[in-house]
Amino acid sequence: MSVVRIAIAGFGSVGRATAHLLLSRRQRYREVHGAEIRLVAVCGSRSGLAEPDGLEAGHLDALEPGMSGPAFIDASGADILIEAGPSDFRTGGPGLAYIRSTLSAGRDAIVISKGALVHSGPDLRALARSTGAMLKLSGAAAAALPTIDLLDHSLRGCEVLEIEGILNATTNYLLDAMMNQNLGFDEALARAQAGGFAEADPRNDTEGWDTASKLILIANFGLDADLTMDDLVVEGIGSIAAHDLETWQKHRLVPKLVGSLSRRDGVTRAAVGVRTYPLSDPLAHVSGKNKAIRITTDAMGETIAIGSGTEPLATAAAALKDLEHILTARAARAT
Repeated sequence: MSVVRIAIAGFGSVGRATAHLLLSRRQRYREVHGAEIRLVAVCGSRSGLAEPDGLEAGHLDALEPGMSGPAFIDASGADILIEAGPSDFRTGGPGLAYIRSTLSAGRDAIVISKGALVHSGPDLRALARSTGAMLKLSGAAAAALPTIDLLDHSLRGCEVLEIEGILNATTNYLLDAMMNQNLGFDEALARAQAGGFAEADPRNDTEGWDTASKLILIANFGLDADLTMDDLVVEGIGSIAAHDLETWQKHRLVPKLVGSLSRRDGVTRAAVGVRTYPLSDPLAHVSGKNKAIRITTDAMGETIAIGSGTEPLATAAAALKDLEHILTARAARAT
């Protein structure tokens, strides 16, 4: 049985959920993949833990200062990095250094935070190809909602013509509350923050940047496009006024913040903004914190996926789906 060593960089709620879910699934990895999984290192921004023989769930609450950074992960002997740190698409965030170091050494990377992939996606893809490392990002590209997997597997061989994605749960929840509870934007946001459904600083969500980041990842990693944030027109939901809500209600239309992409004659166009859907459209019924994607192809017509899941568990599970893909690929290489 092969031994596969895992390290997790970024140890907030998602990183911790990923660690605990990983450890709980070790028997599955033995039975299905013939792999003995060891969590050999975890770290946050200033502290961490390492154990060559593998950390256990009860050891994860006492991180030691100074045990952090790409060199710490490199020294752990990990075969696979799961990167779950803070996301900043403007700089690449702390995750960029971890991912670059891992791929440079030919080690596989599973990325949950979007920032580094939006900031330096083409470079990281090229680096992975040059070293033979695998780079996976289900957790970054809408997590529990399958997106890139649909393009890589279910729709392979088709030409993708259009994509529409309700990719941000916070804005979907806010729009639902504004339409169905007659709340203004500020009141809906305050309630969402009080209930833990929105960040203290929600601008990445409400201004459309989170949706834009996910759309870029879907396009670049799922369709081999080369989009940057400068290529997108991005609008959020903050400018929605009472008269907009009244008009939509009157005409039985449902607003959604949508990332949209079209491909015609070799040209890819992408944007983020509010679209309205009649009740006859399935996307009109994607409610609350659910997400959805509609992919229109030349040969298979429309494919729609709707996803929901409790966070941070759903994102952790998406990352570990990537781990299963990597374990399958590693086993195939060994035969």
